[in-house]
Amino acid sequence: MRTTKKDGSLRFFGIPKMIPLVKRFKKEVAIISITALISGVLDLLGPLFNRYALNHFVTENTLDTLPVFIVLYLLVIAAIGINAYINIRVQVATEVTMNRDMRNDAFSHLQELSFDYYSQNSVGYIHARAMSDTSRIGNLFSNQVSDTVEFLFYIVGAIVVMLSVNVKLTGAVLIIVPIITVFFSIFYGKLFSLGKQVREINSKITGNFNEGITGAKTIKSLVIEDRIDEDFEAETNNMFHKSMQLARHRSVFASVTDLAASFALAFVLWKGGVLAAEQVGTFSMFMSYAQGLMEPVRWLVETLALFVNGKVNIERYTKLMETQPTVNDSPEVVAKYGDAFKPRKENWEDIRGDIEFRNVDFKYPGADEYVLKNFSLKIPFGTNVAIVGETGAGKSTMANLICRFYEPTAGQILVDGRDYRERSQLWLHSALGYVLQTPHLFSGTIRDNLVYGNQNATQEEIDEAIRMVSAEGLIARLDDGMDTDVGEGGDLLSTGEKQLISFARAIIAKPKILILDEATASVDTITEQKIQSAIDKVIKGRTSIVIAHRLSTIRHADIILVVDNGQIVERGRHEELLAKKGYYYRLWTRQYEDDAVAAVWSKK
Repeated sequence: MRTTKKDGSLRFFGIPKMIPLVKRFKKEVAIISITALISGVLDLLGPLFNRYALNHFVTENTLDTLPVFIVLYLLVIAAIGINAYINIRVQVATEVTMNRDMRNDAFSHLQELSFDYYSQNSVGYIHARAMSDTSRIGNLFSNQVSDTVEFLFYIVGAIVVMLSVNVKLTGAVLIIVPIITVFFSIFYGKLFSLGKQVREINSKITGNFNEGITGAKTIKSLVIEDRIDEDFEAETNNMFHKSMQLARHRSVFASVTDLAASFALAFVLWKGGVLAAEQVGTFSMFMSYAQGLMEPVRWLVETLALFVNGKVNIERYTKLMETQPTVNDSPEVVAKYGDAFKPRKENWEDIRGDIEFRNVDFKYPGADEYVLKNFSLKIPFGTNVAIVGETGAGKSTMANLICRFYEPTAGQILVDGRDYRERSQLWLHSALGYVLQTPHLFSGTIRDNLVYGNQNATQEEIDEAIRMVSAEGLIARLDDGMDTDVGEGGDLLSTGEKQLISFARAIIAKPKILILDEATASVDTITEQKIQSAIDKVIKGRTSIVIAHRLSTIRHADIILVVDNGQIVERGRHEELLAKKGYYYRLWTRQYEDDAVAAVWSKK
């Protein structure tokens, strides 16, 4: 029964979820607790010194022990200073270290989460979990632990001393305890609810900030600055009102507590006259303790509110850390091949590049409709496969499944004749080259980005990749060449330039399987020609899957798959499909007509 009560009270603040993290800092927490305990003891000594001074030096009118009194008093002052230094230093070190470790843990965990997590959660939401929540949790477990131990010990010690002096007056002071308990039980639910709402709104505001910055071009091009501003203002106003509600509830709680404490103190002053007449030093000590208890009481109000808000932060952080990836390697696979952070590359087999979809069904997590149904396809090593179809037909889904960003809902995907779930994700990803329609470069230089997939790349390999994508002109134009900083997300380069670097990066990684997801859809005609020329060179000796928007870029593919509603409706070479005058023919004809119209308009 005792264990149940303890667990229940801890769960009240969400503490058990943080125990694994706190265990790493048990030494620091012990030092903080011990120094806080010493602070509580030293705080209790002050009124005792005053009592002795008044009763002995004033009432009895003697100075016989004054030298000893002064030495002891100075020793206590020195002890207070040294103890405070140790306590604060360890507190700060624990907080910043805990914040660092939580953020490292969160970032590492985010690397393990599957592709669908990022499609379902905004950058602002994730950022708030990893930064804002961890900061508040670190403060809670360093500063508040210290204050809790110190004040609780002071409260208990002061009550014991006061009881030894006068039970009735002590009872008058302690009347505030049940009042605080009752009011906290009343206000807790509302404080927690409002605190959680404020935190969630704050996450939305962070997300809106992120979208306002990253989507600046889109916002301006759509001329929706006013609407975006109104939406943001609505969120901040919502947070303002919720925060004011929270402040009102906290202020009412604090006011009632202060009022009860003041009445208790007034009662002590009224009834303490007799004691004052008998022994002024003892009465002074009692009043010091009674007044000293008021600060811990006020602290209790604030700390309970912090713990209530802290529970929200703990819940949100632990929710992130407890989120499991939807794509996992089995324990047997991890034991043999390792994981993303500790790969056992000595056990990795070479990848040839044969791919097979075998009776694959697939629907996205949480969706009701299947994107692929009983889908089968064999892609032998070295084959250049082009996939075409309308938007939403399932083209990118096939690429995501090959990359194992998602796994089949039913059926199998085989690589070199084996279900790819029998080997590790990292093993597969190490052999993939993926070039997206919207390229992403990391902050740093062009050289940094080029070697991300192959840190051991030689200068000759880098130069060769640059030549293959015809990016020599780009490098030559830049003052610092390959040491030019690309900016955040590569924003200091044009989309076409970023795509050339992205493509060169994929080449340097020496992939066995190359996937181009509409890689030329967002670039100009000249850059498209450069990339297309590079594609023709790079696909030789590799299995390549090209998801095409512009059909003219896949005319020479070994096989073209025409996809509609998750099914292959036509397959063959370019000339064969045109001769059938079916689905592909209609796509080709329509695009040819659209291009012709666009060319006419461009001349006007």
